[in-house]
Amino acid sequence: MKPSRVLAALFLLVAVYCGIDPFKHSAIVEFPDFQAHKVEMPPWSLVPEDKDTENLLQKSEIKFLNQVQGPESVTFDPLGRGPYTGVADGRVLFWNGQAWTDFAYTSPHRSDICSPKPSPLSYLKNEHICGRPLGLRFDKKTGDLYIADAYLGLLKVGPEGGLATSLTTEAEGVPLRFTNDLDIDEEGNIYFTDSSTMYQRRNFMQLVFSGEDTGRVLKYNPTTKETTVLQRNIRFPNGLSLSKDGSFFLFCEGAVGRLRKYWLKGEKAGTSEVFAVLPGFPDNVRTNENGEFWVALHCRRNLYTHICAAFPQLRKFLLKLPVPSRIQFLLHIGGRLHAVVVKYSPEGKILQILEDSEGKVVKAVSEVEEKDGKLWMGSVLMPFIAVYDLD
Repeated sequence: MKPSRVLAALFLLVAVYCGIDPFKHSAIVEFPDFQAHKVEMPPWSLVPEDKDTENLLQKSEIKFLNQVQGPESVTFDPLGRGPYTGVADGRVLFWNGQAWTDFAYTSPHRSDICSPKPSPLSYLKNEHICGRPLGLRFDKKTGDLYIADAYLGLLKVGPEGGLATSLTTEAEGVPLRFTNDLDIDEEGNIYFTDSSTMYQRRNFMQLVFSGEDTGRVLKYNPTTKETTVLQRNIRFPNGLSLSKDGSFFLFCEGAVGRLRKYWLKGEKAGTSEVFAVLPGFPDNVRTNENGEFWVALHCRRNLYTHICAAFPQLRKFLLKLPVPSRIQFLLHIGGRLHAVVVKYSPEGKILQILEDSEGKVVKAVSEVEEKDGKLWMGSVLMPFIAVYDLD
């Protein structure tokens, strides 16, 4: 038989296998209606080439190892105490200087299934029951803590902690399905992201693979108790942070790898524009005291991701191969976990970039909180908080 016919036969067998997936090993086997969407990536010519050749994040201190599982967001209260962080079992914890103590929780239905487990991903199956606090923000005036829970929507808890109170779980009749991050303006309005109306956080890998655009950026008015949609059709909106003067906020376009600016004041109020094309794919963004923005990146861009973004049918074909989700995810992030954080000026200029390109010390970063000359870095995937001394 000619080599060309052998190759054609092999291709046909692979195609048939992918079509029926007899052993149910593919990354999308549990999603019969899965659709892969084309993602318009920024041209390579616009992608920053800046790198931290010294891998300075490898000098970070690993704190609280195995004491906190999946600390996505790290924050401090108006008195400077903390850190506080939300963890994978649904609690918000407080570091009192000597030990971690329970501060708050988001779900009233906690049980033994929310008890300690060996890794952050061990909780995925029951996150919708235990709750999964992601973005955290304190109201500096009242001391209330606002929580974006991936499953339970937007919540608030008082300065003494306890069970958080639900504020909103839907917008325009569409339920919040993947509430992710938030910030609060001087009037108490809360701006927040809902990463998808199709996928929940426990299926975040399939959301990444899909590239769908049902994500929303929203506003909750505490006076009227109304929730309005400010931006829609966003591909995996994630972190959100107000500018120092409150004239705009930035939010992350996770699947595209951009920061977008939404104007709150001035002639452009109510409109948005691209703030920066990022060297990788973002999670959260946080504003420091100087009005600069720290962005945590899941990974740098790579050619494989760009090809898959441009050719959704090829991406779907690859996802139907007998390759587990975890391996498919590693292919999309370049083969290994690695941490990158970037600081931007209020005008969108890169001021500093820090990374651990080998993932030796800081394997992943979800958020960067700058306090007293140190960067506190949480990660939804790791069992620790990393601290980098800027001095």
